[in-house]
Formats: sequence, structure tokens, C-alpha cells
Amino acid sequence: MPDEFLKDPLSLFSVKGKTAIVTGATGAFGAMAAKVLAGAGANVVIAAGGADELDKVASECAKLGGKVETVPTRPSSEANCERIVDAAVKAFGRVDILVVASGINKVSKIVEQKAEDFLDVMDANVTQSWLMARATGRQMLKQGKEGAPGGKVILMSSARGLLGHPAGYTAYCASKSAVDGITKALGCEWGASGITVNALGPTVFRSPLTEWMFADDERGKTVRAGFLTRVPKGRLGEPSDLAGPLLFLASKASDFYTGHTLYADGGYTAG
Repeated sequence: MPDEFLKDPLSLFSVKGKTAIVTGATGAFGAMAAKVLAGAGANVVIAAGGADELDKVASECAKLGGKVETVPTRPSSEANCERIVDAAVKAFGRVDILVVASGINKVSKIVEQKAEDFLDVMDANVTQSWLMARATGRQMLKQGKEGAPGGKVILMSSARGLLGHPAGYTAYCASKSAVDGITKALGCEWGASGITVNALGPTVFRSPLTEWMFADDERGKTVRAGFLTRVPKGRLGEPSDLAGPLLFLASKASDFYTGHTLYADGGYTAG
């Protein structure tokens, strides 16, 4: 029956028993995503360049009850992406969810920025997202042919994919706009396969790189006050603010939602 879900609406958001890959799993968002999915009962395959930090995240996921596999590598080549997917299939038999949380930023005014810095940002944020989506998509499409269709691809965008920034963000803004384009195109390309492709677009969230904006010293207060004039909710983001949108995009609840960037920004892009 179409309304069968009404007997247990929260089951729509379940990822229990699903297998999720998270790249960039030692970063602020990647680590949060891995732990949220593990705590929700998913098998988690986490990938990042730093083995020691990766082991720390794996330990935290295991304490939350999740089964965890680590792959100490970045999605920086076709071979690396295939290695990550192969590790997930070997450990858990399939891949249901992909979260690409890896990426970088190099801030510089365009007249001062080196071309290689621009290309580094585009490679980390765009090319690696494309490579990881392709490798995972191949596995998800194969699963569909074997009678187990569907999958959830979640890329990492930003409010900067929609809005510019005056402080030297040409590389970052361009890269996140490109991620939005990949999201739309793959949402169309894979729509009939049961694979959804969406992106999360946060604004400033608490992390080791942004902690200074949360501080109560003069610099933090001044910059924060200026930024918050554009945020209707009146505060900066916390990692927990991304947990709900992540579970939505990773679960059955978003089965009819594809090709979109979901802005977790306190209303920043609305005004």
C-alpha cells in the first residue's frame, strides 16, 4: 500500500545495515558523517590520507556500534577510488551510500594566486568528487543489474557554489559551482536507476579551521558580527546541524529528491 510508511514514518530515515563510504573522513564534516552513519547502524568504510587520524575516527565509530573498515588513501586517482570501493565490497558485499567529504581551499586574490593553486583546488574538490562518484556509481549500477537497485551519492558543495566572496575565493567558488553541476547532471543521468545524487551546501561551521570565528576575542567577535548580518538564524553552524540533512540524503526519505544542493546555512543563501 502507498501509505504503508505511515505505520512507522521514522523508518524512512533508517540506514541500519547499509554500507556507506566516507572520503575525507578525518576532516570536520567527514568525521561527523562517519560517526553519524555508524551511530545510525550503517557499516562504514572511511578513507583519508592520514592513517593515525583515520584509526582514531574508526575507533570512535566502533564505540558508537558501527562496523568500520579503514582505507588510508585519498580519492586522488582512478586507482585509489577503485581501491576504496573494492574495500567496501570486500568487507560488506555492496555499497549503498557515498559521502564525498574530501576537499581543500587555497585563499588568494586572483592576481596573486598561482595557477597551480587554482588547479589543486579544482582537482581536490571537483575531479576527485567526479572520480569517486564514477567508481561508486559503477558498483551501484552493477548491484542494480543483479536485482538490488538504488544508492545514495552525497557530494560536498558550499554556499560558495551559489554566492561569490570578496576575499580571494575564485578557486573555491568555481570548484563548488562545478560540484553543483556534477550533482545536477548525475541526478539526471542516474535518475532512472534508483541512484539519487545530491549535495550538501553548508556555510561556516565549527571546525578546527573556523574555530577562531567562534572565539570571544576582538577578531572573532568582529568578523562573526559582520557575517551574521547575512544569516537569518543569527548564529554560525555546528556539526550537528549537518547530521539531519545527511541522514535525509542517505536514507529512503530522499528517494524522490535528486540533483539538488541542500543548503545547511541558517538562511544565508535566502537573503
